[in-house]
Amino acid sequence: YDSFNGFISKGVSADGLGMIYETLTTGSSDEAFTEYGLIADEIEYPEDRTWVIYHLNPKAKFHDGEPIKVEDVIFTFNVLLEKGAPFYKSYYGDIVEVKDLGDRRVKFQFREGVTNRELVLITGQLPVLPKHYWKSRDFSKSTLDPPLGSGAYRIKDFKAGKYITYERVKDYWAANHPVNKGSNNFDAVRYDYYRDATVSLEAFKAGEYHFREENNSKMWASMYSGKTFEKKLTIRAEIPHELPRGMQGFAFNLRRSIFKDRRVREAISYAFDFEWSNKNLFYGQYRRTDSFFENSELASSGLPSPEELAILEPFRKDLPEEVFSKKFRPSLTDGTGNIRSQLRAASKLFKEAGWEIKDGKRVNSSTGEQLKFEILLISPAFERIVLPFKKNLERMGIEASVRVVDTSQYVNRIRSFDFDMFVMVIGQSLSPGNEQDNYWSCKAAETSGTRNFSGICNPAIDKLIRLVIEAPDREKLINRTRALDRALLWGHYVVPHWHINYYRLAYWNKFSRPEITPKYSLGFFTWWVDESKEKTLLAKKPNLK
Repeated sequence: YDSFNGFISKGVSADGLGMIYETLTTGSSDEAFTEYGLIADEIEYPEDRTWVIYHLNPKAKFHDGEPIKVEDVIFTFNVLLEKGAPFYKSYYGDIVEVKDLGDRRVKFQFREGVTNRELVLITGQLPVLPKHYWKSRDFSKSTLDPPLGSGAYRIKDFKAGKYITYERVKDYWAANHPVNKGSNNFDAVRYDYYRDATVSLEAFKAGEYHFREENNSKMWASMYSGKTFEKKLTIRAEIPHELPRGMQGFAFNLRRSIFKDRRVREAISYAFDFEWSNKNLFYGQYRRTDSFFENSELASSGLPSPEELAILEPFRKDLPEEVFSKKFRPSLTDGTGNIRSQLRAASKLFKEAGWEIKDGKRVNSSTGEQLKFEILLISPAFERIVLPFKKNLERMGIEASVRVVDTSQYVNRIRSFDFDMFVMVIGQSLSPGNEQDNYWSCKAAETSGTRNFSGICNPAIDKLIRLVIEAPDREKLINRTRALDRALLWGHYVVPHWHINYYRLAYWNKFSRPEITPKYSLGFFTWWVDESKEKTLLAKKPNLK
């Protein structure tokens, strides 16, 4: 990392910065989309939800003792829209005015004619920044000056790119607030950074740090063993959750002319043999992803329901016919590595799109140029996963190169859409809304720094996004989201990867945690250091840091 300003599209932000700030309201890890007051101690809004008023808690204060005022809320909203990442303009685009009503009350007025029931809730997610702190600083620039916040923790110590330590604020104003009951139990939290995944794991085993989540299936299957695990000094745990998994996959950049034809994108998808990879690379740990809202009731499945068809029908001319008549399923193989039927299906699509085989190369029938592109990666560990895909692309006559770059270069290239293909990860919540505009809309496709990495621009998808945002109730939200999901899937904007529905964790045996794990998060800050366990552990491992 090289910045403590995570609100702008510059620099690489440090982990854990969210602990510094508080929001007007806060969510629950056991409820799909419920908000409870935090900085705001009272909320009022009309039945038509055209505005919302927040009453600020008089106890709320920043770490320097200054009370949180309405002017801080207004400043935050304005500075995020003017100088923050493009996401904020999209997310809060239907808010036309923020007014000081006096007596610690702030009003958010929504755009006339907009039906967006979610706005009342997402305005509460606004982190409140101190106006008096930022008035002498440039918000548009990345910085390594520890910022002033109002949360349970603040930055104590750091070495850029190496580690960052947060300390619990002793006079934290919301320590006894009901939403924080049982939380924020650690005196200090330190994040350590490693350039190499294996070195990082070995440092954990040596006791250099105490908790890690594993994202590498090979390491999880083969490297979490040894004396410390056998003696229960370290714990290896798989904890299930009900979080939507969103979409991870090889994302095409449709700004590149070679990827503009949907048939080309679909043909390329046949080169990814998930079944072989799961068997030979992933130790059978994963499931294939076939939805942008995976592991949730929002995911489409089977054929579209009558309700979904009614939503989709007005946009038929702008959507593939398969959206209406077929179940989406990524290419399925037998896992042996024999993909001859997939190669035949791909060849047919390539031919229809004007790409033929000549001297073993896939070339454009008109120009004679070979189909070639680069796959951009941030982690060398991902190369072993990409190489079988690359090999199958070569069998199709495609020249695919793989490039691994450092974090700074990677972030800058992705933000400016300077790539052909990369591994995209888009998370989802249980209540999709305004953020979908930032992910898939035509406007976002033209704005650098948004999360429409693929450059998706389809009038039908734009309208489906609006329907999702304006859904009047949960049932309609589910059906509209499923309809959007189908449009995205059949656009073949991504070659879907895989997912799991549990956390893979390892930690030194000094922690205790509540008996019940939240449905929608790990709830790590409800864990605590158990003095009895720590004493036993230190007796066996006296040099533990």
